Amino acid sequence: MRAEHQPVPPAPPPPGPDVAGQWPLRSFLELGALPGAVPCARLHTRELMWEWGRTGLGNDVEILVSELVTNAVAASRSVARDLPVRLWLLCDKVRVLIVVWDGCPQPPVRIDASGVAESGRGLLLVESISERWGSYPTPATGGKAVWAVTAAGS
Repeated sequence: MRAEHQPVPPAPPPPGPDVAGQWPLRSFLELGALPGAVPCARLHTRELMWEWGRTGLGNDVEILVSELVTNAVAASRSVARDLPVRLWLLCDKVRVLIVVWDGCPQPPVRIDASGVAESGRGLLLVESISERWGSYPTPATGGKAVWAVTAAGS
Protein backbone atom coordinates (compact mmCIF):
# COMPACT_ATOMS: atom_id res chain seq x y z
CA MET A 1 0.00 0.00 0.00
CA ARG A 2 1.44 3.38 -0.95
CA ALA A 3 1.99 5.87 1.86
CA GLU A 4 -0.44 8.48 0.53
CA HIS A 5 -3.27 5.94 0.67
CA GLN A 6 -2.64 4.80 4.22
CA PRO A 7 -5.07 6.02 6.84
CA VAL A 8 -3.58 8.29 9.46
CA PRO A 9 -2.99 6.21 12.58
CA PRO A 10 -4.79 7.47 15.66
CA ALA A 11 -2.82 9.04 18.46
CA PRO A 12 -2.13 6.49 21.16
CA PRO A 13 -4.19 6.40 24.26
CA PRO A 14 -1.86 7.25 27.11
CA PRO A 15 -2.41 5.45 30.39
CA GLY A 16 -5.83 6.48 31.63
CA PRO A 17 -9.45 5.76 30.77
CA ASP A 18 -10.67 9.02 29.18
CA VAL A 19 -8.26 9.95 26.40
CA ALA A 20 -10.48 12.56 24.72
CA GLY A 21 -11.26 14.26 28.02
CA GLN A 22 -7.63 14.18 29.11
CA TRP A 23 -6.21 15.83 25.99
CA PRO A 24 -8.57 18.59 24.79
CA LEU A 25 -5.89 20.49 22.82
CA ARG A 26 -4.64 18.60 19.76
CA SER A 27 -2.55 19.17 16.67
CA PHE A 28 -1.47 16.91 13.81
CA LEU A 29 1.31 17.45 11.28
CA GLU A 30 2.48 15.14 8.49
CA LEU A 31 6.00 15.66 7.19
CA GLY A 32 8.13 14.09 4.51
CA ALA A 33 10.97 11.95 5.85
CA LEU A 34 13.44 14.66 4.84
CA PRO A 35 16.12 16.64 6.69
CA GLY A 36 13.81 19.68 6.84
CA ALA A 37 11.21 17.75 8.85
CA VAL A 38 12.95 18.35 12.19
CA PRO A 39 13.14 22.17 12.03
CA CYS A 40 9.56 22.30 10.70
CA ALA A 41 8.36 20.13 13.58
CA ARG A 42 10.23 22.30 16.11
CA LEU A 43 8.75 25.53 14.73
CA HIS A 44 5.26 24.03 14.74
CA THR A 45 5.80 22.93 18.34
CA ARG A 46 7.10 26.34 19.45
CA GLU A 47 4.09 28.09 17.95
CA LEU A 48 1.65 25.64 19.54
CA MET A 49 3.21 25.99 22.99
CA TRP A 50 2.76 29.76 22.68
CA GLU A 51 -0.81 29.42 21.42
CA TRP A 52 -1.71 26.93 24.16
CA GLY A 53 -0.09 29.05 26.88
CA ARG A 54 2.50 26.38 27.66
CA THR A 55 5.65 28.39 26.97
CA GLY A 56 7.13 27.11 30.24
CA LEU A 57 7.19 23.63 28.70
CA GLY A 58 8.31 24.88 25.29
CA ASN A 59 12.01 24.03 25.46
CA ASP A 60 11.46 20.52 26.81
CA VAL A 61 8.70 19.80 24.31
CA GLU A 62 10.82 21.14 21.42
CA ILE A 63 13.74 18.93 22.41
CA LEU A 64 11.49 15.88 22.69
CA VAL A 65 9.88 16.61 19.31
CA SER A 66 13.30 17.13 17.75
CA GLU A 67 14.67 13.83 19.04
CA LEU A 68 11.56 11.79 18.21
CA VAL A 69 11.17 13.27 14.71
CA THR A 70 14.90 12.82 13.99
CA ASN A 71 14.61 9.13 14.88
CA ALA A 72 11.37 8.78 12.89
CA VAL A 73 12.89 10.34 9.77
CA ALA A 74 15.82 7.91 9.93
CA ALA A 75 13.50 4.96 10.58
CA SER A 76 11.10 5.82 7.75
CA ARG A 77 13.97 6.37 5.32
CA SER A 78 15.38 2.96 6.23
CA VAL A 79 12.15 1.32 5.04
CA ALA A 80 11.02 3.41 2.04
CA ARG A 81 11.75 6.92 0.85
CA ASP A 82 8.11 7.90 0.26
CA LEU A 83 6.81 7.19 3.79
CA PRO A 84 5.89 10.27 5.83
CA VAL A 85 6.53 11.03 9.47
CA ARG A 86 3.46 11.98 11.49
CA LEU A 87 3.47 14.16 14.60
CA TRP A 88 0.70 14.66 17.12
CA LEU A 89 0.88 17.14 19.97
CA LEU A 90 -1.80 16.90 22.65
CA CYS A 91 -2.17 19.00 25.78
CA ASP A 92 -4.34 18.91 28.88
CA LYS A 93 -3.11 22.38 29.97
CA VAL A 94 -0.57 20.81 32.36
CA ARG A 95 1.04 17.99 30.39
CA VAL A 96 2.00 17.66 26.74
CA LEU A 97 1.84 14.32 24.95
CA ILE A 98 4.06 13.98 21.88
CA VAL A 99 3.40 11.11 19.47
CA VAL A 100 5.51 10.45 16.38
CA TRP A 101 4.70 7.75 13.82
CA ASP A 102 7.14 6.31 11.30
CA GLY A 103 6.93 3.49 8.78
CA CYS A 104 9.50 1.20 10.37
CA PRO A 105 8.04 -1.55 12.56
CA GLN A 106 11.22 -1.98 14.62
CA PRO A 107 10.82 -0.59 18.16
CA PRO A 108 13.22 2.14 19.24
CA VAL A 109 16.28 0.94 21.10
CA ARG A 110 17.91 3.02 23.79
CA ILE A 111 21.67 2.61 23.64
CA ASP A 112 24.36 3.78 26.00
CA ALA A 113 26.48 5.93 23.71
CA SER A 114 30.06 6.57 24.68
CA GLY A 115 31.20 10.09 25.52
CA VAL A 116 32.78 10.51 22.08
CA ALA A 117 29.94 9.05 20.00
CA GLU A 118 28.33 11.51 17.60
CA SER A 119 24.89 9.91 17.86
CA GLY A 120 22.92 7.52 20.00
CA ARG A 121 21.93 9.84 22.83
CA GLY A 122 18.45 10.74 21.56
CA LEU A 123 16.41 8.27 23.58
CA LEU A 124 18.58 8.89 26.66
CA LEU A 125 17.60 12.54 26.32
CA VAL A 126 13.93 11.61 25.81
CA GLU A 127 14.09 9.44 28.92
CA SER A 128 15.67 12.18 31.03
CA ILE A 129 13.33 15.01 29.94
CA SER A 130 9.99 13.19 29.80
CA GLU A 131 7.88 11.88 32.67
CA ARG A 132 7.56 8.66 30.70
CA TRP A 133 7.84 7.46 27.13
CA GLY A 134 7.19 4.34 25.12
CA SER A 135 6.27 2.92 21.76
CA TYR A 136 3.72 0.60 20.25
CA PRO A 137 3.23 -1.06 16.86
CA THR A 138 0.55 0.24 14.49
CA PRO A 139 -0.57 -2.89 12.63
CA ALA A 140 -3.28 -1.11 10.62
CA THR A 141 -0.75 1.14 8.91
CA GLY A 142 2.52 -0.65 9.58
CA GLY A 143 5.28 1.05 11.43
CA LYS A 144 5.16 2.23 15.00
CA ALA A 145 4.38 5.21 17.17
CA VAL A 146 6.78 6.54 19.78
CA TRP A 147 5.37 8.81 22.48
CA ALA A 148 6.57 10.91 25.39
CA VAL A 149 4.75 12.90 28.09
CA THR A 150 6.17 15.92 29.83
CA ALA A 151 4.84 18.42 32.35
CA ALA A 152 6.05 21.41 34.34
CA GLY A 153 8.50 20.23 36.91
CA SER A 154 9.22 16.94 35.12
